[in-house]
Amino acid sequence: MTEQIPLGYTLFAVLAGPRPRVAPDAAAIAELSAAVDAVTAGGVTVRGLYDVTGMRAEADLMIWLHTAPGGVDDPAALQKALRTLRRTAVLQSHTAVWTAMGVHREAEFNKRHVPGYLRGEHARGWLCLYPFVRSYEWYLLPEDERAAMLMEHGRKGARFTEVVANTVSTFGLSDYEWLLPLESDDPIHLVDMMRDLRATDARRHVREEVPFYTGRRLELDELAEVLS
Repeated sequence: MTEQIPLGYTLFAVLAGPRPRVAPDAAAIAELSAAVDAVTAGGVTVRGLYDVTGMRAEADLMIWLHTAPGGVDDPAALQKALRTLRRTAVLQSHTAVWTAMGVHREAEFNKRHVPGYLRGEHARGWLCLYPFVRSYEWYLLPEDERAAMLMEHGRKGARFTEVVANTVSTFGLSDYEWLLPLESDDPIHLVDMMRDLRATDARRHVREEVPFYTGRRLELDELAEVLS
């Protein structure tokens, strides 16, 4: 009997801080830390908070949540967890500029693909997140034609062993079809992989793949400097 892979709902929220910027004090950071502990105890994993300042003009912080392996696969739990975090003094003045939810379903490029966060991969130092929408005709192409293009795409991507792929489906959960959260300890690996994968036939069947949100994973004690 094969092991059942959890659905692994996941939620991303990109936030913009108040202007002028105000550094949170130690008490506020402690409150946020307690909120992280509370949502973790409730079955939600805070995979990371990411510094996107300077990478995007309209954003400061990105939050990545997912349901915990072995826990309840409930998207409402992620929504509640995000609300809990955003009620803290550190985040209550932040506004959401982009959010999206995804869930693990069979990936078209590799039917055996399981997102890294569901395989037990630890969070890496950098995250590059972007949505993806195929062309209108893509899903009407002959299956063998699509398979050949996806095999080429997969072979190129597999060379980048320093990058952890976390592709999830978001059909009906957002304006997009797929979310591609890619992790690496060195952002240059993300840059090189994204550039290399442009030279594939599958690129002819892309309708949308923006915005990009890329940032460094933060420790909570770094937030005072990052948000000030």
